[in-house]
Amino acid sequence: MRLLSPAGQQIINELAQRYGFSPDAVLNMLDAVINGRGGMAQFNHFEFGGAGQWMQGGMTMVSDMFNHALKNRVDGLCSELSSLVANQPDLIQGGSFQSQSQGGGYGQQQSNYGGNPPQNSGAYQQQTGTGPVGPVSLFVPAAPGQSSDWWGASLRWPTSTGAQNGVRYAYFAQAQRLAIEVGGRVTIYDTLDHQIGGFSQQQGTGGSLTLSSQYGLVDVARLPVVEMDGVPQPVPAAPSNTSDAPAPPSRDDIFALLERLADLHAKGILSAEEFAAKKAELLNRI
Repeated sequence: MRLLSPAGQQIINELAQRYGFSPDAVLNMLDAVINGRGGMAQFNHFEFGGAGQWMQGGMTMVSDMFNHALKNRVDGLCSELSSLVANQPDLIQGGSFQSQSQGGGYGQQQSNYGGNPPQNSGAYQQQTGTGPVGPVSLFVPAAPGQSSDWWGASLRWPTSTGAQNGVRYAYFAQAQRLAIEVGGRVTIYDTLDHQIGGFSQQQGTGGSLTLSSQYGLVDVARLPVVEMDGVPQPVPAAPSNTSDAPAPPSRDDIFALLERLADLHAKGILSAEEFAAKKAELLNRI
């Protein structure tokens, strides 16, 4: 997350005191609300009872489902953070959003939120003797000539963004690029001709990330790396002949993919129709 401004840090501290959470927990939720484009959040923090979900309009879920006091505190905090995010210039750009999280009692979840979040002019405002003069900036502005987006200045306006288990991603369909941030390090991949429809991650922080495309499930690590931490990477030489082409997947590989598809279907990430179509496609390769 970008560096908080002094005013932003003061707001975080005030929210933490008001709702009985630590500033670290409030920052964690702020990141989740930003990833949810201001209208939703999927979070996993012990102060919120573990994994949970909030959506603007009244839907709040926490792992301790009968802890109504905690649920009300989480709902109030998310509502105020949503108002803050909605009033931050250029914090939320266009494009769809996908958010995924694992852990707690929810397993793996995936949600979509498109369009602009509802605006709330009642968020924190700078005040003078004559009335409000504009929204408070939560973050320190980026240095001149630098991008404030975590994926760097070489890419703009992602088609979709998301986060899960300490991993953030941004997909740029037109540029055929995928940016992944893990532990503060940003890697940009060439997505080739994949039409990416979603992501999934193995249990645990830093687990392997896979994407779903028209070719089924693909390990992100198999995509060509074009940039790491802003440094361009050499492009691998093209195969000299067709004998260097990768071998088609074996029966064992196909059965492993079928098991993963079934797991994604059981977790609600794939619909019954999508699962049936992918299953038929894989079985045709045997």
